[in-house]
Amino acid sequence: MTHLPNIRYLTGFSGSAALLLVQEDATVLISDFRYAAQAPVEVGAAAVVEIDPRSVWDRLGRVLASCPADSLGIESQSISVRDAERLSGVTRSRVVPTADLVERLRAVKSPEEVAAIRAAAELAQAALAEVLPAIRVGQTEVEVGAALEASLRRRGSEWHPFPTIVASGPRSALPHARTSRRAIGAGELLLLDFGAQVDGYCADLTRTVIVGGRADARQRTIYELVRTAQRRAIEHLRPGMPAREGDALAREVITTRGFGEAFGHSLGHGLGLEVHEAPRLAPTSDTPLPPHAVVTVEPGVYFPGWGGIRLEDDVHLAPGGAECLSDGRTDLVELV
Repeated sequence: MTHLPNIRYLTGFSGSAALLLVQEDATVLISDFRYAAQAPVEVGAAAVVEIDPRSVWDRLGRVLASCPADSLGIESQSISVRDAERLSGVTRSRVVPTADLVERLRAVKSPEEVAAIRAAAELAQAALAEVLPAIRVGQTEVEVGAALEASLRRRGSEWHPFPTIVASGPRSALPHARTSRRAIGAGELLLLDFGAQVDGYCADLTRTVIVGGRADARQRTIYELVRTAQRRAIEHLRPGMPAREGDALAREVITTRGFGEAFGHSLGHGLGLEVHEAPRLAPTSDTPLPPHAVVTVEPGVYFPGWGGIRLEDDVHLAPGGAECLSDGRTDLVELV
């Protein structure tokens, strides 16, 4: 196993370099000198820790020689061609591609995992509450992003789960805009997509606000449409429903108003040790939503040259229905 989030999930190891061998009667984690002290503490009894100062792949070969197997599964969705070649060079076992074996387990969150995501969301919300009142016309997107990221770190976020998006005016129509040096104009939309990380678990939030003026009629209308779509989805999402039906809860609201073509991405994605993981709330997915999954709910409507509005909250699919882990406060904010 080479995918670090899966290794962390199974063993608790949070370092940046490791191989994990899982067999019926033994689990072995192999890392290098940098983690000689860290790995045994984090892994505990979950695996035998092997540290090799020269080559983790050569050490894997020696471990495999001592406990040979006819076949050896690899994570086909994440292993590189180079690492697959390294593996073939240290084993005589038949290498068998596998997919999503651990990811399917990770989709169902324990109470401790849900609590960590909730804590990350609360941290992110507190950072936003600190930064929003200081945003002014003429500030650049980069300046706003820097203030938000600094607040996240001060409040204890382990890292940023993804590059923070701050997109103003027409650039808010770019769903995954790169934060730029553009100055924010009066009366413009400002889209902020950001996250926090607590105990390795991610939160992912988006808010769209108006800077330096009151919303005009079009901004207010589109904002309320997106807000209504998101609220409907959160109120009616249930574990067990096909993912496409979850997506349709919001998409139908937007499509009925004639803006279906402006909502081009899926409604949401799973959250956990990675900011994008299973399940995916997409119109193409018939996969049932598992109980205790945590997903984002993030409808958005985008018009090139005008701007875009997206609202995103993090939701736990509890047996009784969707439970918002973030605050769900999506009233229109006008920073006058």
